[in-house]
Amino acid sequence: MVSDTVGDFIIQLKNAGMAGNEIVMLPYSKLKAAIADRLVKEGYIISAEKIDKKVGAILKVTLKYVDGGRHQINGVKRISKPGRRLYIKAADIYPVKFGRGSMILSTPAGILTGEEARKQQVGGEQLFIIW
Repeated sequence: MVSDTVGDFIIQLKNAGMAGNEIVMLPYSKLKAAIADRLVKEGYIISAEKIDKKVGAILKVTLKYVDGGRHQINGVKRISKPGRRLYIKAADIYPVKFGRGSMILSTPAGILTGEEARKQQVGGEQLFIIW
């Protein structure tokens, strides 16, 4: 049993890309689906869709590769963990990797990137950074 579903989700995406897989099948949750939708909008993955089954739903994620067969996700770093939650104010949100990466936040306005949260002047829990 995994206690850190978000951490497991992002690491599975990164590892599947490094292995050259095109599709990743994961247990569905609303949080994972919201994060996957945000990653689609940011251009890190192609698509994410829910597949209903009798027993449990599955999240089907299609990974994105750039020229030369290199995976779009170069790295991820989990910031807020189950044992230590880290929150940030809108004024303290900073660019990731000099603007080439994104910070994903869980805010009262939903799952947002750091730039969107700064524009909307809303802070929240720092989930992870991705580049």
